[in-house]
Amino acid sequence: MYVPDYYEFCCGVKTVAGHGTLERIPALLSDMGAQKPLIITDKGVSGAGLVDTVIASMAEALPTCPVEDDVPPDSDLKVVNRLASVYRKHKCDAIIAVGGGSVLDTAKGVNILVSQGADDLMAFTGANALKQKLNPLIAVPTTAGTGSEVTVAAVIADHEAKKKMLFGSPFLLPDAAVIDPRMTLTLPPHITAATAMDAMAHAVEAYTCLSKNPLSDAHALEAIELIRTHIVNVVRNPDDREGRLALATAATLAGIAFSNSTVGMVHTLGHSVGAVCHVPHGTCMAILLPYGLEYNLHKIEEKTAELLFPMAGSEVYATTPPKERATTAIAAIRKLNQDLFDATDGRHFTCFSQVKDPQGRQSITGPDIETIAATALGDGTIFYNPEDLDFEDCMMVLSAAWDGAPLDRSKIKQG
Repeated sequence: MYVPDYYEFCCGVKTVAGHGTLERIPALLSDMGAQKPLIITDKGVSGAGLVDTVIASMAEALPTCPVEDDVPPDSDLKVVNRLASVYRKHKCDAIIAVGGGSVLDTAKGVNILVSQGADDLMAFTGANALKQKLNPLIAVPTTAGTGSEVTVAAVIADHEAKKKMLFGSPFLLPDAAVIDPRMTLTLPPHITAATAMDAMAHAVEAYTCLSKNPLSDAHALEAIELIRTHIVNVVRNPDDREGRLALATAATLAGIAFSNSTVGMVHTLGHSVGAVCHVPHGTCMAILLPYGLEYNLHKIEEKTAELLFPMAGSEVYATTPPKERATTAIAAIRKLNQDLFDATDGRHFTCFSQVKDPQGRQSITGPDIETIAATALGDGTIFYNPEDLDFEDCMMVLSAAWDGAPLDRSKIKQG
C-alpha cells in the first residue's frame, strides 16, 4: 500500500453509538458545561416523532428545550440567520441537531454565527476561516448517509445565487455524535437507499481521490463492506435494527474517511446538480458514482480494483482475473443501484432521466445540464479528482448519466 510522504488525519468527535444511546445526551451536555440547548431539526423528522423520542430521553435532566423545525431540504443561508436569532433570543448555550445532512449543516452554520458573534455567514466560507472553538454541538443523525456528524465541512445553499457554499474547518466538528438506530427506523426505503449510497460515494471517493491516506483508507474500506452487506436487506426489512446500526456506523466511518481525504468529481457534479435542479444529494451520488470511477479509471485502475473486495466479497475478488477487477467493481455498484431500484419499486433512481419533481415533471432538462456543467467548474472538490475536468468533460459525464449509458471512455482527455 502506498503511504504518502505527508498527510494529516483528525477525528475529534466523541462518538456514542448503539441501542439506547439517546439517553446519554444529558451527560454529554453536562460534560460540556451546557444547560440550555436549542434543538434544530426539520418538519419531516419532527413529524415522524423522532424529536419527541429525543426529548423524552432527556426529560428528567432537561424538562424544557426550545425546538426549531423549519430547516429546508437544502440548508439555506436565510434559515441559518433566522435560527441564530432564535438561539440568541432563548439565551441558549448549545445546539442539538437532530436530522440529516441539511439539518446538521444548518446547525454548524448557526453555531458559527452565535459563537463568533457574527451576522454574515459568508465571511467564513472556504477553508479554515474559523480561528477558534465554537459552542457545544451534539449531532444526532436521522439518516445513515451524510456523515456530517463527524466532518469538518458544511455545505449551505445560497438559493438566490443558485450556489452551494462550502465551509471547512476542524472547528466545525461536532463535540459529540450520538448514533442510535431508533433515529433511522422510520426512514422510508427509497431514502434509506439513497442516503446509504451517499455514504458509499463518500467512502469510494475517499479511497480514490488525490488526498487519500492510509488512515482514511481503513475507514473507507470498512464502510463500503458494511453498506454492501446490509443495504438491500435493510431496504427490504426497515425494522432491522442491527442492520440500521450497521448502516449508521458505515455512514460515520465514511464521514471520517472523506473528511480527512476529501472527495472528487462525483461530488463536484453532484453538488451542482443539487444547486441547480434541487435533486436530493443522495440520489445524485448514487447515479454519478459509477461514472466517476469510469472517468478516472486510467488514473486509479489499481485502487478501483482493490474496491472489489469490500464491494463484492472475498470469493468474487479471488475468482475475478486481476485485469477485470476494476471494471467488475464498477459493475457491482451499478448492480447494487439496480437491486435498490427493484427493492424500492423504482423509487431509487439509476439515471437522471428517471428523476421527477413533485408535479411529475422532468427535474433535469438539456439546458439544465449546461448550467450544471458550468457551475461544477467552481466547486472546490474538483481539485482533488484524479483526472482534470473541463466543461466538455462535465457535459459528457452528465449526458451519459442522464440516460444511464456507460461512459464512452475513448472520449476522455487524459491529462
